[in-house]
Amino acid sequence: QVQLVESGGGLVQAGGSLRLSCAASGRTSSSVVMAWFRQAPGKEREFVAGISWSDGSLNFKDSVKGRFTISRDSALNTVYLQMNSLKPEDTAVYYCAARYGSVVIQSSLVYASWGQGTQVTVSS
Repeated sequence: QVQLVESGGGLVQAGGSLRLSCAASGRTSSSVVMAWFRQAPGKEREFVAGISWSDGSLNFKDSVKGRFTISRDSALNTVYLQMNSLKPEDTAVYYCAARYGSVVIQSSLVYASWGQGTQVTVSS
C-alpha cells in the first residue's frame, strides 16, 4: 500500500491561487498513478487531475483545464496540484489518491490509497 499525506489547502479569494502537495510513502513504484479528487458538501467525489508516474501522461477534468496543472517530483515522491484562477465552485475537500498502474483513470473506484483530505475554500 501507498500512504499519502496532503498539504497546502486554505482560504483564498476568487481569482487567486493555491498549490496542493501530496507526499507518498510506503510501497511506491514507477508504475503508479497519482490523482487529485475533490468533494464538495452534498456532492459526489469527483476527479480533478491525474498523472502517470511511468510516462508522465496527464488527465484533467474539463472544468479545470487551463487553470490547474499537475506535476511530480520523483525524487521526493510528491505530486503537486497548482490551482490558478480559482472560482467559488472549486471549494471542496481535495483528496490525493494513488493506484498501481500506468493509465490515469477518472473513476475513484480504482484508487486503493487515499490521503486524509485538505480543505480548499474560495470566497467570492
